Amino acid sequence: MRRRRGSAAADDAAVIESSWREPERFAVLFDRHAPHIHRYLARRAGREVAGDLVAETFLAAFAKRDRYDLSRADARPWLYGIATNLVGQHRRDEARQYRISQAAPAEPEVPGHAERVAADVTAQAMRPLLGAALAALPAGDRDVLLLIAWEQLTYQEVSQALAIPVGTVRSRLNRARTKVRQALAGTDAAATYEEITTNE
Repeated sequence: MRRRRGSAAADDAAVIESSWREPERFAVLFDRHAPHIHRYLARRAGREVAGDLVAETFLAAFAKRDRYDLSRADARPWLYGIATNLVGQHRRDEARQYRISQAAPAEPEVPGHAERVAADVTAQAMRPLLGAALAALPAGDRDVLLLIAWEQLTYQEVSQALAIPVGTVRSRLNRARTKVRQALAGTDAAATYEEITTNE
């Protein structure tokens, strides 16, 4: 599929196509999506390695740009898929990050912000339980849950990102939610988890 050469506001597919002839155009994709990919990778693998993984993600995307499906105007699912594969290669680092996050001290309270403080305390209490529950999930189930919960991707976008059918996305998400719910059952974190995961 051929596209018109676009302006700065061109969709991602047009940018990628133009980068076949003008490789420097690929920087537009980095400027648009690197902050989102960085946030995702920082949460998955830790801030210490997120920058390197972002660079690896975009280097891999650049190398594969000639195989990009130009019918997909938004490249975010494609980039999340590459990033998720890289996280898979760093799985041991991810498990270590979960253990570190369980031991992280609570952030200091900010006077005058009662709601923020209450939310921080709840999140702090939930972190060790949730971290352990996430670490216990099979990698595929965890990838689906985090792409939906953290990155707000749709089922279709997760399907594109991980190259799996939408039905598989749904079954993995359902399985992951059930296991996390079971791990948190009977704890104060259970109600908070229900609030988070019912907000689709």
